[in-house]
Amino acid sequence: MKNILILATILIIAVSCNSGGNKNSADNNKVNITAAGATFPMPFYNLAFKKYSEESGIQMTYGGIGSGGGIRSLTDKVVDFGATDAFLSEKEKAAMTAEVVHIPTCMGAVVIAYNLPGVDGLKVSPALLESIFMGTITKWNDQKIKEINKGIELPDMNITVVYRSDGSGTTYIFSDYMSKVSSLWSEKVGTGKSLNWPVGIGAKGNPGVAGTLSQSVGSIGYIGSEYAFAQKIQYASVQNSSGNFINPEIKTVSAAAKGEIPEDTRVMVTNSSDPDAYPISGFTWIILYKEQSYNNRSLAQAEEIVKFLDWLVDTDAQSIAVSVNYASLPTEVSSVAMNNLRTITYEGKPVIK
Repeated sequence: MKNILILATILIIAVSCNSGGNKNSADNNKVNITAAGATFPMPFYNLAFKKYSEESGIQMTYGGIGSGGGIRSLTDKVVDFGATDAFLSEKEKAAMTAEVVHIPTCMGAVVIAYNLPGVDGLKVSPALLESIFMGTITKWNDQKIKEINKGIELPDMNITVVYRSDGSGTTYIFSDYMSKVSSLWSEKVGTGKSLNWPVGIGAKGNPGVAGTLSQSVGSIGYIGSEYAFAQKIQYASVQNSSGNFINPEIKTVSAAAKGEIPEDTRVMVTNSSDPDAYPISGFTWIILYKEQSYNNRSLAQAEEIVKFLDWLVDTDAQSIAVSVNYASLPTEVSSVAMNNLRTITYEGKPVIK
């Protein structure tokens, strides 16, 4: 809470620079864009924000405080938009002061990362994940792990589960998957951004979990794939709904999005039926208010926000996502995102056409 309050103070200062001036100002060079939320897409957002800022001259700020923090920041109107890996539930939508639009920005994988020196190519099934994260399997050389990892020498070592301690969309994706594949998990733990964990130790943000895993031999946890790739953390292949053990790669994450996507894009694609899909995949979203004329915001502010988001879901920015190991939006999803951006209004009129 202390960290969120500190960040909120910083964000309020930044927002005051871009929303407290002349409502009709058209000096776009003085527009600043401030956002906060999910750590899952941060490597992509950091590069995209930097490139857009250099090309447009607009100052951009992003705070990685977790999906829960991003939703709270938008609710409190201290950011121009929030970022979340979990779309707003009907209850969360109702709690907002105005209608919110979801804009998917890329796809990513939540990987099952572990730290066992010399143990490469680990495989995990849904049943194993249930037992490990519920705390009923506590040793790495448990017979059930050995059965699907024949030929791998597993140590006689305790398993340490590492989970997210903050409100997290990464947790939501992981727990949504677990609730689909495990009735016990669904009953005892459930799906959410924050959970009552049966076992393990918590760490804040994807960077925090990645750091804890790197420093703790015998640990296992779930993190955004880019953090595992960047820090060279081991990760397991996961058995999907077709029985295939799949590694988290751009093509296997993209395969999870095959099929019809609703117009509001609020859909979870975990445990896909596609035989080539990595099963713990998901979209990440930007959320913003549909009507932008609030808090004395200028039309110029609204225009620059929507222009930026229109760029973010188009091919130039999507190539940046791929360069840091995220899957780009499927063409049909990108088109839906662009259409949704054209529903954003200022004093009832579309911001862009």
